Amino acid sequence: MEEAGVDLGYPGEQLGLPKEGPGSIARPGRRLGALAVDWALCMLIAYGLITDGYNQATGNWALLIFLVLGVLTVGTVGFTPGKRLFGLRVLTLSTGRVQPLRAALRTVLLCLAVPALIWDRDGRGLHDRLAGTVEVRI
Repeated sequence: MEEAGVDLGYPGEQLGLPKEGPGSIARPGRRLGALAVDWALCMLIAYGLITDGYNQATGNWALLIFLVLGVLTVGTVGFTPGKRLFGLRVLTLSTGRVQPLRAALRTVLLCLAVPALIWDRDGRGLHDRLAGTVEVRI
């Protein structure tokens, strides 16, 4: 990556991550695909199990299910069903495992959407930076 004649390196280089392959920064397409799968799963659960037909409450329930899904799965195994499907994992740079409190902070910020739309040059969303996490390829 080069900006105004200055070589900034590849995404994840400053974090000590490889350029490509396992352990490299997850690319935006995979991240969005995983998010779409997780959201669709949460909408399906809300539509089928909680509400009786699609309405405003379905979206609200789906967001709550998304929050619980993210906290439980990322905080225990490091990935959601969508992330697993797309070969991604969330980890901390220091320990490699995401503690439940970090997973909760990351997921709450992700549910707010704005932090996820602000990215740094390494491709980490603001929600990942504030939670001290990074999303990598498995």
